[in-house]
Amino acid sequence: MNSLHTDKSMIANRPRSALPRLLLPLVLIAALGACNKKNAQPEDEAKPDPMVVKAPDALLAQLKFEPAATVPVSDTLRVAGRIDFDEQRLARIGSSVNGRVTDLYAQLGQSVNKGEVLARLHSNELSTAQLAYLKAKSQMELNRRNMERAQSLFATDVISDAELQRRTNEFEISSAETRAARDQLRVLGLPQSSIDQLGKSGAIDSVAPVISSIKGVVVERKVAAGQVVQPADNLFVIAELSRVWAVAQVPEQQVSQVKEGQSVQIEVPALANEKLVGKLIFVGQTINPDTRTVLVRTELDNRDGRLKPAMLASMLIESAPLERLVVPNSAVVRENDMDYVFIGQGDKQFRLTRVKLGPQSNGHRVVVDGIKTGDRIVVEGAFHLNNQRNNTEAE
Repeated sequence: MNSLHTDKSMIANRPRSALPRLLLPLVLIAALGACNKKNAQPEDEAKPDPMVVKAPDALLAQLKFEPAATVPVSDTLRVAGRIDFDEQRLARIGSSVNGRVTDLYAQLGQSVNKGEVLARLHSNELSTAQLAYLKAKSQMELNRRNMERAQSLFATDVISDAELQRRTNEFEISSAETRAARDQLRVLGLPQSSIDQLGKSGAIDSVAPVISSIKGVVVERKVAAGQVVQPADNLFVIAELSRVWAVAQVPEQQVSQVKEGQSVQIEVPALANEKLVGKLIFVGQTINPDTRTVLVRTELDNRDGRLKPAMLASMLIESAPLERLVVPNSAVVRENDMDYVFIGQGDKQFRLTRVKLGPQSNGHRVVVDGIKTGDRIVVEGAFHLNNQRNNTEAE
């Protein structure tokens, strides 16, 4: 009883100013709780998906849909190359004898005909060969007359059969030596008509011509007047440029994509990247150990003369077609450096779906990942649909 009375007394005697201080925290807590209840969202109210958009009727009428499908697609391999001479239409002209150049007729870039004289040179070797031919021919004529005389004498029993045989052998040997001397003149570049004239006149000519073996253009000249040349030297290079090659080096990792007969396109920057069409006529059988590439080439018509050897070019090689999933270019939405397409989800709703795309082919893009065959894709109006999505997200 005394303790209860004491507590009541203490409360009664506590200063009145202490009660507000005790009640203030309770009031603040109650106020915060009321605010939290007012601002709390219902648990069953989900946040809208920013990748999904609902198309208004007006916009829906502008959209066109197609199911994602597979089509035959040929991968295009682009490799750097150049325009080059057709080596089957290229001739390296040299001298057939040792000598000193006395006259030059062909200039760089000049068109020449087959058989045209490009240069002349003085050759002691040619003189010596002509002299040997004349001696052999003279000896052959002498031995022929001796053989004919021996045949007459043998018929009248003046000489023996052994003597007739000896003179016959001498004629046959001299005939063989004459033929060898004539062949040597041919090797030295003297035509048969000149050899016949030499046999008739006996006049030795030490001037040897350098003659073009094909019709074409002089693309290289590696000789000057007064220069001493040998048969191993290339004096002129003549090219027939009505057809040229386009050559390129294909990396070994992509060699399996190229085969002879494949259709290729050639882009030449000097011709404003005009596309020239050809076919692969050669695929190398060996790998270049330094560049790890394989040589390929195609043949191009150049009757108009626009293609110049050493021009830079790009070769676009189409591989065998394979079935690939594709979407039209118009269906692709580019945003934040990524590619997307809209997939229909029913009830006028469409989802912006990220896709990984491959190269372009005939107005389509190959789909590497992101969608599957049969997905309903927006192929027209995707840009406007994405604007609608962005506006809705902003609101």
